[in-house]
Amino acid sequence: MTNSQRFLDTFFNAKVMARYLPDILAGMVVTVELAVLVILTGLAAGLALALLRALAIRPLNWAIIFVVDLFRALPPLVIIVLFYFGLPSLGLTPSGFICTWMSLALVLMAFSEEIFWAGITAVAKGQWEAARSTGLSFGQTLLNVVLPQALRITIPPLTNRTIAITKSTALGSVVAVTEILGQASSAVSNSYNPSPLTMAAAAYLAIFLPVVLLGRWVETRFAWKK
Repeated sequence: MTNSQRFLDTFFNAKVMARYLPDILAGMVVTVELAVLVILTGLAAGLALALLRALAIRPLNWAIIFVVDLFRALPPLVIIVLFYFGLPSLGLTPSGFICTWMSLALVLMAFSEEIFWAGITAVAKGQWEAARSTGLSFGQTLLNVVLPQALRITIPPLTNRTIAITKSTALGSVVAVTEILGQASSAVSNSYNPSPLTMAAAAYLAIFLPVVLLGRWVETRFAWKK
């Protein structure tokens, strides 16, 4: 067997790929579900914290800053492991999927809150004053005048952060989540051949390459023009 044949048999074994293709496809479904949940809950929670921070209630702001800095500092894998192995000692037994979702959503929440807050504070003070002078309340000014401008500013960095965190769904394989990498690792163990990892790489490209291209378009579309 030549070197090229050995390489193809190792990483592109057709029989192994055909056998485990259904497992990889099932893992793709789990990965997409996990990524969508993380994005929706993480961004919503981050925006909610930024809006609460805008109320300028000092004890509340201190609590928000502490939580945000905590989850920005901890690696996502550490949070996943702590939840998966630590919560049972409190009588809670969430699945690996739930632990991964909660962990990644909290990390995205922390980073997105800082991004939303930066966008809110970047809006000129005159916008606040002009809106309040027309009789709008603080809440109306924040939601109807300031927030739309802040969101435009935050779209590019939010896109980058969202792409980065969704790729971390692969960490769920550590706690037995049957996403793409989890399915591929199991297939490699059963087949003694790394070809399923090749399929896993292709599956990640199929899911996240369009997301990356969309993110690039969004950054260009909403970038501030000089």
